[in-house]
Amino acid sequence: MPLYLQLARHLRGLIVGGHLGHLDALPGERELVETFGVSRVTVRKALRELQTEGLLQQRQGAGTFVNRVPYVEQRLSTLTSFSDDMASRGLSAGSVWLQRLVAVATPEETLSLGLSPGATVSRLHRLRTANDTPMALELAVVPTRFLPDPRTVEGSLYGVLRARGHTPFRALQRLSAVQLTAEQAGHLGVREGTAALSIERRTLLEDGTPLELVRSQYRGDAYDFVVELNMTGGPNPQEPHR
Repeated sequence: MPLYLQLARHLRGLIVGGHLGHLDALPGERELVETFGVSRVTVRKALRELQTEGLLQQRQGAGTFVNRVPYVEQRLSTLTSFSDDMASRGLSAGSVWLQRLVAVATPEETLSLGLSPGATVSRLHRLRTANDTPMALELAVVPTRFLPDPRTVEGSLYGVLRARGHTPFRALQRLSAVQLTAEQAGHLGVREGTAALSIERRTLLEDGTPLELVRSQYRGDAYDFVVELNMTGGPNPQEPHR
């Protein structure tokens, strides 16, 4: 096994075994070189390996720190549920329910979901976890014509909707950067004012009928959303002119 993979395996064992805790600072490159008797190139390759796995995070000018929080990259080209997304990465999705009830839709919900005034919705507010680590706060609002009883949802909301014959088909999603309030930060286990990704999504059925309105706050240190962009126009889109 190459030296850098041996070093990466050793450091991985220290992290996974709990000898290095979340946000603990890793020794500097020079100290690692002297401690393990390897070259600086070997140290850098080992650290890069663990950064790719999400076990380390590098802060410009501050050093390298342990990251015990599951790290997720989600592509925005596919509509998936949180449960399905975590399962595809080998992570166990969980929920801590904050609220599950039927209520009259707010004016904003009425407009977004195309409802009549006074219509009712199922409101599901929960903390989403991966391997028991808080990842996101999620408030999903679904018209009661599609989900009469929110208490029937335990895991995947989309799984319940599919079982009832209402399959999510496409979604419109808006992302923005926010700072977490004290209450939000408390649920997610981070400091007040921590940066997060705020997402508002309107999910539609195949015929264009609004099915769901979701507002979520994702931990900025655990989630990256990735979008693939393609060049359009020109004589050869595969080789764009610069």
